[in-house]
Amino acid sequence: MHMLLDTHQHLVYPKHAGYSWAAGIPALAKQSFSLEDYAALTIDAVVGTLFMETAVDDADYQAETRFVAGLAADPAHKILGIIASCRPEEDAGYDAWLEECADLPVVGYRRVLHVMEDALSQNDGFRRNIRKLGQNDKTFDMCFLPAQLPIAAELAKACDNTRLILNHCGVPDITGGDIEPWKKGITALAALPNVACKISGLLAYCAPKAANLATIQPYLDHVITAFGADRLVWGSDWPVVNMANGLPDWLHITQEFLTALGADEAEKIRYNNAASIYNLGMDLK
Repeated sequence: MHMLLDTHQHLVYPKHAGYSWAAGIPALAKQSFSLEDYAALTIDAVVGTLFMETAVDDADYQAETRFVAGLAADPAHKILGIIASCRPEEDAGYDAWLEECADLPVVGYRRVLHVMEDALSQNDGFRRNIRKLGQNDKTFDMCFLPAQLPIAAELAKACDNTRLILNHCGVPDITGGDIEPWKKGITALAALPNVACKISGLLAYCAPKAANLATIQPYLDHVITAFGADRLVWGSDWPVVNMANGLPDWLHITQEFLTALGADEAEKIRYNNAASIYNLGMDLK
């Protein structure tokens, strides 16, 4: 099995943070999802991970980063970096948080946007603070719904000094089946050179009995065509992937669609692009 660099590993430790967003999701509610759980599912499939902030309750987002930084200190845990939560819409404390994170293994940041007002990322102050990430050679992961992809493009144009990574292929409505508006938004966003796309989450957007490669193939084909093999990374989106058929199934499907690509293209998506885009400074071969 070819090794993967997982750029979207969540961890859920209820004793350390609150996860209110998961309360209404049976596959996730009132459960922990630990490093040990993840390791048992991935075994030798993953060469390393980037921890992705887990949208914890507002009061806990900094504590989450500090806690995971402690986990990352042990090389056996294979956490190569942290994508920390941030609040670019708030000037108060923003710079201080970036300064603290400079002493932690933080490689980038995310602010969940698909559940927020559209105007949040259109604010001049928000964009100014995202540009600060680029000035510090850090990335910004962004999560937008298909209807918001034009807003994502606006943000990318306003912050062209910053590497932006679109999460979950832009959250397409696979169950609804209306692919054309999503394709148009992806094509426009991919025209911006500072934007990359993360292949993750897709199975969770399928109807329960249709969470398979055949269903998501048109979406994979389009992001590969639009972004090219050089601007795609892979993520497990664990444990949210449990809303579909779980991580082992996603790993199997991943290997299947990557095997259908050329060896060089597949290698880029498996880990090389992630090492470059997130500036990990290592050769993972």
